[in-house]
Amino acid sequence: MKSHRKELWFETKTRMAFVNITLDVQAALAESGVREGLCLVNAMHITASVFINDDEPGLHKDYARWLEELAPNEPTSRYQHNNTGEDNGDAHIKRQVMGREVVVAITEGKLDFGPWEQIFYGEFDGRRKKRVLVKIIGE
Repeated sequence: MKSHRKELWFETKTRMAFVNITLDVQAALAESGVREGLCLVNAMHITASVFINDDEPGLHKDYARWLEELAPNEPTSRYQHNNTGEDNGDAHIKRQVMGREVVVAITEGKLDFGPWEQIFYGEFDGRRKKRVLVKIIGE
């Protein structure tokens, strides 16, 4: 069995952002040489997410609005976590809702997606460098 590990690094210009990383993951898969197996993609930071959905701008705006309604950034005093001197209590909650990782089957050397599926990095406390792990195993 083969195993391949790659880190992807991101630094968004905004506090919240959704970045399509499908091509980056496909490139890691090509590097791996794996034809049949599994691909794990996970955010390596507790205020960021990896998820699968449609690459449709309206949907991303809906996500941003819904997440901000669910866990608004302001006022920061609403989060006990922020009593530690941080200001990102909302980002932790947004990450919990959107999830830490995805696993995609690899079939005949390709990510085995359903219609419209793409992989996204979700950032909820941006403007600093963070990483995503791609781990591929298989034959």
